[in-house]
Amino acid sequence: MRASKRPIPFFRNLVSFPFISILIAPLVILDIFMEIYHRICFPLYKIPYVIRRDYIKIDRHKLKYLRWYEKIGCAYCGYGNGLLLYSSEIAGLTEKYWCGIKHAEDPNFKSQKHQKDFFEYGDEEELNQFLGR
Repeated sequence: MRASKRPIPFFRNLVSFPFISILIAPLVILDIFMEIYHRICFPLYKIPYVIRRDYIKIDRHKLKYLRWYEKIGCAYCGYGNGLLLYSSEIAGLTEKYWCGIKHAEDPNFKSQKHQKDFFEYGDEEELNQFLGR
């Protein structure tokens, strides 16, 4: 899907700005705690590190044709969306390590790609065989 080609409504954006910008604090806190977890626990689990730069890219602010506030918005979106994708990858690898069981079938549930190889929900025998119980 392409970005909207309509003019951006200034007033609506001005009203929404405080709600968008206030999220920077929880994002930075998430980033700090996720990185601490990632750096300490992944070596313990023998899971390779997730490469941060593959998920968080802040480069659109370098475009000369953007206004200063658009550059800030682009940097913020690059960081926020990248951080959430990066965190999701770390969480997914953690889930794969600790759980490995699919959720019960639900046509409306959007499962993550990494769950495709998990054990089927309710397949106690296969899980017990895998765990050697």
